[in-house]
Amino acid sequence: MSVAARTRRAVKADPALYDALRDGVVNYSAAARSLNVEGDEESIATALRRFADELDTRQEDQRRVSVRLHRGVALDSTAARGIDFEASGDVTAIEASGDVDPRALEAVLGRLRTAEIGVLQTTLTDESLVVAVEQRAGADALRVTEDALEGPR
Repeated sequence: MSVAARTRRAVKADPALYDALRDGVVNYSAAARSLNVEGDEESIATALRRFADELDTRQEDQRRVSVRLHRGVALDSTAARGIDFEASGDVTAIEASGDVDPRALEAVLGRLRTAEIGVLQTTLTDESLVVAVEQRAGADALRVTEDALEGPR
């Protein structure tokens, strides 16, 4: 396998590096040093540059979503979305409906992780994205979710 093929494989195994390449915010030499790819650093950096040139840039469309907070719900594996919105529980669910897709879920989960908000459960359907968090984290999770979804997709 060539250095370029090994480099592409390594990048595809690292979503953060993949996104950074697509966004054009990578120091290629530093990235080449950080990858566990056999080959000289300059060849790996060159492979990264070429791969980045081939990647589509992010869409700049704005998402159209509505975000709601549901307090006092319960996790229930038998419920439609894994959350029983009618039951009384100690969980808060953040529900986003509208233009939601796996990238929206990825954005929300990434932002919740960096905000150090633990996620108890997630559900994604064609119509909605639901993230369950501990009740005390609900207001912060709502703000983080709204921020994550208001940017371009």
